[in-house]
Amino acid sequence: MSSTRDIDNLIEIMAKLPGLGPRSARRAVLHLVRKRALLLAPLADLMQTVASTVRECLNCGNIGTANICDICVSEKRKNGELCIVEDVSDLWAMERSGSFKGRYHVLGGTLSALDAIGPTELRIPQLIDRVKTENVREVILALNATIDGQTTCHYIADQLEGLVCLTSLAQGVPIGGELDYLDDGTITAALKSRKVL
Repeated sequence: MSSTRDIDNLIEIMAKLPGLGPRSARRAVLHLVRKRALLLAPLADLMQTVASTVRECLNCGNIGTANICDICVSEKRKNGELCIVEDVSDLWAMERSGSFKGRYHVLGGTLSALDAIGPTELRIPQLIDRVKTENVREVILALNATIDGQTTCHYIADQLEGLVCLTSLAQGVPIGGELDYLDDGTITAALKSRKVL
């Protein structure tokens, strides 16, 4: 029996995390073991706590420790704006910017015929219910600029046509971006989204 089996198993699990491969996971585990009291023990406790308390918001699909997340219960967020995102990580990115003050709806992915993901596998029926019952004035489609993301945008737009004002995030040249380094699709989107100065 190997004396490092548990450590090897931890490395193997850590290597499955996004952004970590086997070598990075090995370095991270070694660092955690070396800083056992400072990092490893508190991390293990927090992971256990999160594993037993985390849940998906029943309203929007965000994650937290309550049935309804802080964003959904905030009276300040009841401004009639609903931002549609693919995943919780997209919601967190929007929140990091500090520029959106409305509420969110997390779809849980995008429509994909190849992967057999249809509207009922996503939270699209719940979205339609929210638009009808929550006094939503504007739906902002903040989905990724991929084929599946755009297909999902068009589907949602068809479902909500006539019910609410629909907008989408502008696409194109990022701040600090240089044209020489941009792909053709980004340049095309930037040209289509140009504005009057």
